Amino acid sequence: MKPAGVTRSWCWPATAVSAIALALAKSRERSVLLVRARRDAKLRFRVPADSLPRRFYATEKFPPAQVRQDESRAWKTTKIFYGGKRRPIRYIEVAEVYWQGGAKQRPLRLIVIAPTPYRKSKSKKLYYRDPAYLLTTDLRSSLKPLLQIYFDRWQIEVNHREEKDTLGVGQAQLWNPISVPKQPLLAVAAYRALLLASLQAFGAERGKAYAQFPKWRKNARRPSCLDLIALLRQEMQQQPEFLAPLGFRITNQALVNAAAA
Repeated sequence: MKPAGVTRSWCWPATAVSAIALALAKSRERSVLLVRARRDAKLRFRVPADSLPRRFYATEKFPPAQVRQDESRAWKTTKIFYGGKRRPIRYIEVAEVYWQGGAKQRPLRLIVIAPTPYRKSKSKKLYYRDPAYLLTTDLRSSLKPLLQIYFDRWQIEVNHREEKDTLGVGQAQLWNPISVPKQPLLAVAAYRALLLASLQAFGAERGKAYAQFPKWRKNARRPSCLDLIALLRQEMQQQPEFLAPLGFRITNQALVNAAAA
């Protein structure tokens, strides 16, 4: 639920260059695009409206890497949660830039993230990741939520792996051609419902409600899709009265057959 009169916006991250150019060139209602740009992308500013001769783009082009090397621009710092704790992140923000080859005349905001340090182990030396250059269509919001979305992008890859390997999205054998585009939608919707139910019931951490790890496996911060499915099967077996209105009859043999299918 959301308050009356409040419009919700969605943030869509993208990585492929072709997808970036296509998405930025088109205006999407109630959507915010956050994409990673190349360090040598050709960006421009807009000339003043009363300048002569009348033109839209400034003649000078600049790449995002030039902004990072510009000593006249001050770095800002905020704290982002990644790697198990909140860490300081340095960034530079440049508003109202234009990407003629991708977004055309749509204004963008450039975000330059400084290289983040990391260690392979406590005894190893300090390494630095490559700097990141982001373009977003959101010109007004605070940068901290956008930066958090960027650092959480790995969870998207985890979701793709679980949908394909565990739920078998796109691997079902169907008889009717009409069901071919519907089966992935149904599987992804079921996966989303399972994740939302686990967050509402147990939170984001992998607590005591889930099965214990085998001795050879280390601890995990979040439950996997297999953890959620195992817990769902256990609750279906222990509380069959909740499935009675739906006409489901769950038995041990039925669960074994479904898992082996």
